[in-house]
Amino acid sequence: MAEGGSGPRSLRLLCLHGYRQDARSFRARSGALRKALRGRAELLQMDAPHVIAARPGEASLVEPLEGSARGWWFSNPQEGTFNALEETSSCKGLEESLEAVAEACAEHSPIDGLLGFSQGAALAGIICALKQRGDPRFQFDFAILIAGFRSMALDHQSYYQEPIRVPSLHVLGETDRVIPAEMSQKLASHFSEPLFLTHSGGHFIPVSAAQKKTYLEFLDRFGK
Repeated sequence: MAEGGSGPRSLRLLCLHGYRQDARSFRARSGALRKALRGRAELLQMDAPHVIAARPGEASLVEPLEGSARGWWFSNPQEGTFNALEETSSCKGLEESLEAVAEACAEHSPIDGLLGFSQGAALAGIICALKQRGDPRFQFDFAILIAGFRSMALDHQSYYQEPIRVPSLHVLGETDRVIPAEMSQKLASHFSEPLFLTHSGGHFIPVSAAQKKTYLEFLDRFGK
């Protein structure tokens, strides 16, 4: 999947899709970004391990149902659902997802950075905390967190107890009604030196000319 040409190799970013997405649908969703980063970074896709089903009356803070609906963990283990605003004493599925990401990192090594969207960005934040603790499964240099948030599960709070020193770019949509910008800012506050890309839109990956410049300037710090 690497881009051809001379000079430094393309950076390799492992993509962690949003809730109710999968690798195929996120590849389509991130197509404009993939084109914008061509020659500088390649986006490697993976599926979350947990398949989910549509349920009538499910909370609105979820991704639109598309493709093979998958998730990284469930805030309501009994119902098999997830809500980013749901405070819960326990959740289900995180450990399996961490192991799946670790396996993908090993399979596609070297991985230079993580790119997470929505629940995938929340997962990437947790993985950054584990990397800082010295978890040998996660060897990467940076993270791009788009529409991310801090997990509200009580058994996840230990991941946010100390500043996360992994270089990070946080992408916030000012009119995002799925993950409001304030939630992304809260996640960013746990990183020691977060950089921000703020756009006026909603729950999507922004790739205007100015935004492309921000992505590329961030990635230039890690050129190989």
